[in-house]
Amino acid sequence: MTGRVHLIGAGPGDPELLTVRALRLLQSADVVVYDRLVSGEIMGCVPAGTRRISVGKAAGFHPVPQERINALLIELASAGLCVARLKGGDPTIFGRGGEEYEALIAAGIPCEQVPGITAAQGAALSAGIPLTHRGLATGLRYVTGHRARDAALDLDWASLADPQTTLVVYMGAANMAEIAAQLIRHGMPADLPVLAVSRATTASEQRLSASLSGIAAALEAKPMPAPVLFVIGHVAGLARDEALPLAALDAAPFCKLASHG
Repeated sequence: MTGRVHLIGAGPGDPELLTVRALRLLQSADVVVYDRLVSGEIMGCVPAGTRRISVGKAAGFHPVPQERINALLIELASAGLCVARLKGGDPTIFGRGGEEYEALIAAGIPCEQVPGITAAQGAALSAGIPLTHRGLATGLRYVTGHRARDAALDLDWASLADPQTTLVVYMGAANMAEIAAQLIRHGMPADLPVLAVSRATTASEQRLSASLSGIAAALEAKPMPAPVLFVIGHVAGLARDEALPLAALDAAPFCKLASHG
């Protein structure tokens, strides 16, 4: 009897930012296949007896290739199991959720995508800034700052260099000097505010503010754990000095309450 797979967004890290549906599916799954960026607090919401399989990746280190992850999900579901495939943020925002969904559907495996709060939203929430704000930003764009197999960044720099649009760069730490230089070369002000955030909404969150021309040097002087997300635009200038106290919440009572509510 064929099982099914739920591609679940874990959100940015704080377990209280899980959706109710995501939490319910986590607590009813036979097995949870999870990424490196899923926080320990969120994994604490998984029942103690549930099988867990880590398939986490880091930059330049992929112990479980994507093709093997796809095959693993198919194998587990084909064995009749209900699989929770747990990814940080939203599974379809630079999370390869689309690739896994296509592989599962092609194999005849029932699959549901469960959206999560994106890393960009979590980072902005924790810093107390809006990603769009009247008078400061008329639009919002998400781009990746890293290509597979370290390929060259072939982004449309002229299109991205709009100071009236908030630009969020995922996984951009290694290439931030090039990204900043290209944006300035194509018309973005050198003094445009930039906010860099690592491990947003968790107890180990780190944030760094600088200008567009100075962000690469600031990051070199104060390295942050990867992946680092960058908010580029006028709204980044509204960032609070201290993180909001979301990560101080104890996840255990929340998980227990939600599972019995």
